[in-house]
Amino acid sequence: MSPFNLEACARPNILALQPYRCARDDYKDDGQNILLDANENAFGPSLPSALSAAGQDLGVDLLGLHRYPDPHQHDLKQLLCNLRNTHAHTPKVLTPEHMFVGVGSDEAIDALLRCFCVPGKDRILTCPPTYGMYAVSAQVNDVGIFKVPLLPAPDFSLDVPAITAALSSEPDLKLVYICSPGNPTGSLVAKSDVEQILRHPTWNGVVVLDEAYIDFAPEDASLAELVTEYPNLVVMQTLSKAFGMAGIRLGAAFTSPEIALLLNNLKAPYNISSPTSALASYAVSDKGLAIMRENRASILAQRDRLIQELPKVPGVGRLRGGTMSNFLLYEMLDAQGNPDNVTALAVYEKLAESRGVVVRFRGKEHGCLGCLRITVGTEQEVTRFLESLRKTLAEVRRVPDSVDAAVEEQKENEASNIVA
Repeated sequence: MSPFNLEACARPNILALQPYRCARDDYKDDGQNILLDANENAFGPSLPSALSAAGQDLGVDLLGLHRYPDPHQHDLKQLLCNLRNTHAHTPKVLTPEHMFVGVGSDEAIDALLRCFCVPGKDRILTCPPTYGMYAVSAQVNDVGIFKVPLLPAPDFSLDVPAITAALSSEPDLKLVYICSPGNPTGSLVAKSDVEQILRHPTWNGVVVLDEAYIDFAPEDASLAELVTEYPNLVVMQTLSKAFGMAGIRLGAAFTSPEIALLLNNLKAPYNISSPTSALASYAVSDKGLAIMRENRASILAQRDRLIQELPKVPGVGRLRGGTMSNFLLYEMLDAQGNPDNVTALAVYEKLAESRGVVVRFRGKEHGCLGCLRITVGTEQEVTRFLESLRKTLAEVRRVPDSVDAAVEEQKENEASNIVA
């Protein structure tokens, strides 16, 4: 049983925080009230009335934008709970009281730091290679980082003994950020590993499980339900990936009602806009889920195609990590057949600058020497990528040692031609 104690773990000023309240916390808008409480513009938004029809099918009232949005988002939270109440891990039920919704997962990442970590004193634990915003938010909040690298590729699994040892010996570790499926690894973290950390016998802190890519993993892979079993677990998700809604910036955090209350107390009063709420609600409705699943099937088909075709491209090395996301992590090999950052960086730059194909260079991440992270696109995009990669690798791998050497070689050839 975890010794987690919220009162001893959270910052005292956050525990004592009285959230911002407005008149509509007490008197809800039933469509009949005259709303003269929030200094809004009663004449409506500066938009043509013709736009009102544009959002009607999705339930977006574009002419209602002069009113502040719902500060609580109860209906949206219930839809998100419905999606994750699979009972694959527990018979208990998620409710809106278990939820915080924010501007992408990044708002939850930052809010948790502000909630639990004293600036200049407390630290978080991360497991590189991992999502970069954990470190960025920690630095912004003047919070230190203790790193326990993932075990070597291709599994990139958690080093549970090292993590539990750190939680036993390192003072002031308040949060553990774990990405599952990992970014950039694409590997799913084992449920048993997460539970072992949650059950640490002496550590009083919070495990944050980032499931941004969970809908590309097998059914029932999400551990969101486990927040009903563990009071020190937070599971973050987003509509940016499988749902294709990156532009609306909607993230969700499932956790205990007590932690959810703290997060909701410290957020900005109206952090989720009305259009964002309406579009997100449609995305997780039955109709929206059907569209997501159809698109996901297409992505998975192209993911399988890349796994089949990439090893056939001369200069492509091993797949590093897993296949539980909408991206793949592959080595780029030099002319001698070794994974190489110079080669990978040259391929990355030439793909973008010469062929208009943008991937992500990840070679400087722990355990990712010579690696590019490749997002799975449409059939046409994957075809173009494969053709472009084949040509680019052929060009780059003719370089003896570096990209600069290729430039010098070209200059020498040009000079020889002039002399001849």
